Amino acid sequence: MGTVYTGMTMSIDGYTAGHNQSEERPFGDDGGDGWGDKLHAWYAETPEENKAEIEELISAKAFIMGRNMFGPVRGEWDRPWNGWWGDDPPYHAPVFVLTHHARDPQPMDGGTTFHFVTDGIESALDQARVAAGDGDIAIIGGATTVNQYLAAGLIDELRLHISPLTLGAGTRLFDGVPGLKLEQVKSRSAGLVTHVTYRVLSRPGPA
Repeated sequence: MGTVYTGMTMSIDGYTAGHNQSEERPFGDDGGDGWGDKLHAWYAETPEENKAEIEELISAKAFIMGRNMFGPVRGEWDRPWNGWWGDDPPYHAPVFVLTHHARDPQPMDGGTTFHFVTDGIESALDQARVAAGDGDIAIIGGATTVNQYLAAGLIDELRLHISPLTLGAGTRLFDGVPGLKLEQVKSRSAGLVTHVTYRVLSRPGPA
């Protein structure tokens, strides 16, 4: 069975996005134009320096994301929306989207298919395990979704990309998550980011 990991970019005060997220500003008030050009500058501006970490972000055989990460559409699926990434999303594997509103699977170019899961985080993980086989599964966000999986004790490894700025408010990683015991596996500093990987040694587990 593969590793269940999350890869998240965060400010040094723990925020993965600012307030006031919208279709025009997916990352909200992040100190930039809303497209993460401050928080995610390491990814956009220095891809060669961070090539290994960028490749690792999408190396899983199945992915899980929350509906807020998939897009800005709320409630019933009353308008066409197939994600932020165009016709060929970068995942090239099954992606399980947590939602309260049923929708048929959406196949995309390049091997990505979005599956919409209405019966909770454990169901999404079970489906991802089947799809991934012995491969890894990535819980890719947003922070609210990652926090649910952390609180349930379902993540094996944290791969954090820490940008040298503070946001002061927004959506924060670890909110509502009981204490975790972690082992640092590796770290690397780059010009615009510090990459740190932790193995989760003890976890809260289901209530």
